[in-house]
Amino acid sequence: MALIVAEKREHILFLTGKLAEKQLRQILQAMQPAFDYTVHQLGLTVAALMTADMIARRLTDTFGADRILVPGRCRGDLQALSEKLGVPVERGPNELKDLPAFFGHKEVRPDLSRYDIRIFAELTEAPNMSLDQILQEADWHRRHGADVIDVGCLPNTNFPHLEEVFQALKAEGHLTSIDSLDPDDLLRGGRAGADYMLSLHKDTLWIAEEVASVPIVIPQPPTTLETLDEAVETLEKAGKPYILDPILEPIHYGFSASLVRYHEVRRRHPQAEMLMGVGNLTELTHADTVGINTLLLGICSELDIHNILATQVSGHCRRAIPEADLARRILYHARENNMLPKHVHPGLMSLHEPKPFPYRLEEIRELAAMIRDPSYRIQISEEGLHIFNRDGFHSATDPFELFPRLGVETDGGHAFYLGVELARAQIAWQLGKRYNQDEMLDWGCATDPPQEESVDPHAYKPAGATLKKKNPS
Repeated sequence: MALIVAEKREHILFLTGKLAEKQLRQILQAMQPAFDYTVHQLGLTVAALMTADMIARRLTDTFGADRILVPGRCRGDLQALSEKLGVPVERGPNELKDLPAFFGHKEVRPDLSRYDIRIFAELTEAPNMSLDQILQEADWHRRHGADVIDVGCLPNTNFPHLEEVFQALKAEGHLTSIDSLDPDDLLRGGRAGADYMLSLHKDTLWIAEEVASVPIVIPQPPTTLETLDEAVETLEKAGKPYILDPILEPIHYGFSASLVRYHEVRRRHPQAEMLMGVGNLTELTHADTVGINTLLLGICSELDIHNILATQVSGHCRRAIPEADLARRILYHARENNMLPKHVHPGLMSLHEPKPFPYRLEEIRELAAMIRDPSYRIQISEEGLHIFNRDGFHSATDPFELFPRLGVETDGGHAFYLGVELARAQIAWQLGKRYNQDEMLDWGCATDPPQEESVDPHAYKPAGATLKKKNPS
């Protein structure tokens, strides 16, 4: 009878600190891993600031482990440490929450591939742009979330290449719209193949009969919704699809009243497609646009508005399209899961974070007392910036106060490095952002991530997304 010998399970030793020990044990227990493990707390507070030298001094028993896993931010020569201990020592992930993924466990992340708000991205200076410029901008907008390229016309401005523009955009696979109050521009755009046209009203509805473009209809005058009702009745009788735009007004020029109009139009026409021109608020308010976009798209989400018109004209609006793209995904996920739009994705918190200071000053001081090497560590707390090594602990709110105490005046490379890191730390402290030494600050959707940056498991991919609702055309 053959003897069956069970395969030996790998034994991993996890080294950690006081603050992270409980969470590490909970994560490992929930993982139900296919290996045996031992969690050993090395007697220091902050695991992230562990070093190879600390481990060599403090670890007296490897607990029969086949390998040792240390925090991802652990500094020092792990190869030399492995040789000293006789056991391979490896870095794990930087964050404990990423430990399951590190071992190949599939994590449940919010599905941000779906949304039901279409973004019209307006090229407001199209008549003054060359064809190549228009195609380049259209490509950028599409890569950052735009669904429709809106070709804006200008009053009393010739647009001789209008037809050529629409032919080229259609050849590149773009959905398009023509944006003008001039009937001649609208007719030319519609005949050139525009999928939508902005904006018709009761006196220009005849244009909708001449072209196949889906009309986006506004009240005329803007405060008189009865004119919008008349337009709806006419278009319904003609069997023509349409989108209603009650017109969002700037602050102090009818903003609150215009929000009421959107609510009233939805009440009067519960099944109608609607559009909100969010650019009227983002462009005409000198405030960071990520919050404005999120709030306005929240209103769209509640009122079942599936189209927005966004612009990136002013300097402070340079990220309006990607901001709206992420906002619509987060809001869709929150609504479909009957939850608040919190803890879904951090990309809309460009300036602040929920927990910017993970360690208290006394905890940082406790860690500093354990340092036995000359390498500087930098941390922040509510009180300010802290830089320390074996020779001292220094705190300030201005990096220039710290420089004379560091003794690096004659070491240009070291001084440059510390200057960069202390500047990052000061910015993080001032804004209330998370700071991790040797890592760039995370600005969310306000910037494009560096090309070399690893893929964020929370990331979203506009190109792979789908609208929940069908194109109304």
